[in-house]
Amino acid sequence: MSATDTVVRLPRAGGRLEDYSPGPAGAFEPPPGPPRSRVCFAAAHVVRDPLADTDPAGPAALDWDATLAYRRHLWRYGFAVAEAMDTAQRGMGLDWAATAELIRRSAAEARAAGGRIACGAGTDQLPGDREPTLDAVRVAYATQCELVEDAGSRVILMASRALARCARGPDDYRRMYGELLDQLREPAIIHWLGEPFDPALRGYWGADDLDAAADVLVSIVEEHAGRVDGVKVSLLDAEREIALRRRFPAGVRMYSGDDFDYPSLIRGDEHGHSDALLGIFDAIAPAAATALTALDAGDLDRYDAVLAPTVPLARHIFSAPTYHYKTGIVFLAYLNGHQDHFLMVGGLEGARSTIHLAELFVRADAAGLLHDPELAVARMRRVLALAGIDA
Repeated sequence: MSATDTVVRLPRAGGRLEDYSPGPAGAFEPPPGPPRSRVCFAAAHVVRDPLADTDPAGPAALDWDATLAYRRHLWRYGFAVAEAMDTAQRGMGLDWAATAELIRRSAAEARAAGGRIACGAGTDQLPGDREPTLDAVRVAYATQCELVEDAGSRVILMASRALARCARGPDDYRRMYGELLDQLREPAIIHWLGEPFDPALRGYWGADDLDAAADVLVSIVEEHAGRVDGVKVSLLDAEREIALRRRFPAGVRMYSGDDFDYPSLIRGDEHGHSDALLGIFDAIAPAAATALTALDAGDLDRYDAVLAPTVPLARHIFSAPTYHYKTGIVFLAYLNGHQDHFLMVGGLEGARSTIHLAELFVRADAAGLLHDPELAVARMRRVLALAGIDA
């Protein structure tokens, strides 16, 4: 391998080009099994079928082999898979028909691989051009929950845009979630997806004020504690997450959805810790698995040292507008050879600038997460060539 094989001209701020050569890949080996001290889900992305003759606004067409192979990659590194979540582009290109098939196929793959899985259930089969009713929301949720459980998976109760539109106040949320939780066969994970991830969910739990919204959520969890495995909080607010997890009844987990401050939240403090259900784990699984193995062994210095370089990468991938983080997740999977193309459902490969992708390349390298630097450089060059850059 010559030196020029691993040098690429990257576009940088101000329109300049800069030669860059990535360093060696990090020494991250698959662990002997899942982490013992924390429960950690990786929210997995989907791989588009590049040969399907589809329209970005039409039904999604997935490459099932590549999509399921990525779930096996996550299980290999000890993670549970959170399926059909916003990372899989729910509400951003992945329609309900494709989602239902994804749930069925991934749950079957989990059984075959001996992997842990939980799947998102929401209301996205409801037409977006009609005003929803509470009854329609209830039926839509129940239909998806039944499909998830029939597939052999636990349920993640996702936040519903339709419920946010038609709920008249906190009591509607209390009734809706209470009825759903009581109907499930096993305890569920409740997902509070914040406005940075989906502006349509502003005012969820019946309150614009986040403290008041948290009170409503806690009241639901307290009333139905035996039916709640945990709560995933995606607010990008570490202090609020810590305060909330201290209010949960014993046995109810806090699954951190904070892709900015996950190292400290998972590490915990003298009062407790967060478990995790994170989109960033899709991108940093090898490093995160190494760090969690160190945490299991009580080696906090190693835990901190491995995760620290991943934080600048995560903050870049999830930078505003945060809901376009999926583009960075898929781009890194492409750089690392997990898929043969950088195309996304809904055409969202175009949601981030070339400069953004170049900075992602640099930060992934700094975290040791370019597994084959020569391959990553070759693929970066292909993307840059499409932008008219001779790299």
